[in-house]
Amino acid sequence: MAKAAPAEQLKLLELQGLDASLKALATRRRTLENDPRIKDLEAALSVANGELGAAKVAVHDAEAELKRAEADVEQVASRIERDEARLNSGTGLSKDLVALQKDIASLTKRRSDLEDVELEVLERLDTLRERQATQQRIVDDIQGSFAGIRGELDAALAEVDAEARGVQDRRNEFARGLDAGLLAVYEKTLARRGVGAARLFHGTSEASGMKLSPGDLAEIKTAAADDVVFCPDSGAILVRSDEWS
Repeated sequence: MAKAAPAEQLKLLELQGLDASLKALATRRRTLENDPRIKDLEAALSVANGELGAAKVAVHDAEAELKRAEADVEQVASRIERDEARLNSGTGLSKDLVALQKDIASLTKRRSDLEDVELEVLERLDTLRERQATQQRIVDDIQGSFAGIRGELDAALAEVDAEARGVQDRRNEFARGLDAGLLAVYEKTLARRGVGAARLFHGTSEASGMKLSPGDLAEIKTAAADDVVFCPDSGAILVRSDEWS
């Protein structure tokens, strides 16, 4: 059985208090890292970016369609211009000039139809561009909210980390002053059980919160004052004192 002076065992409660603070800070850090708002915003941003991407593709396709429509109108207009120049020159056979007039009339109708197509594409493109702009604003708003919350959480995490470093420094300094053998037992117990030491207070283990059975309590009471005893339920070191009997 491990042994240590009662005064040394009593110091374990302060060490356990520091370890409990570190554990609480670690829990706080995990809570901040897993803030549900971040996951919700990430999901919303993923959807919004997907819709923005689709809007950009639709605009790109409509722009390409508009260029083709403009090219078609320009091509027909160029043909009309050439035919009108030939017609206005008055050269050629009469039947050729009549044919030119018919061709110009047909091309003029064709240009009108193509201009209607061009106008429809342009109007659709305006709608698609507005939809893209609206979706971009949605993405920007989500990113703004994300940045705000992320900044808030990063600040809180920095505070937690700073506090944890301070507690860890105090813990390291305090542990250096403890009996090496007792500290080794405590560290092993802490790693295995999650709690290294706790009071035995009026027959109740503060590690488990359970009142010890008469048999376990009797066995502990017969142990020497420098014996290191353990909670039968939690496995933690039980720190005893006559004042807590």
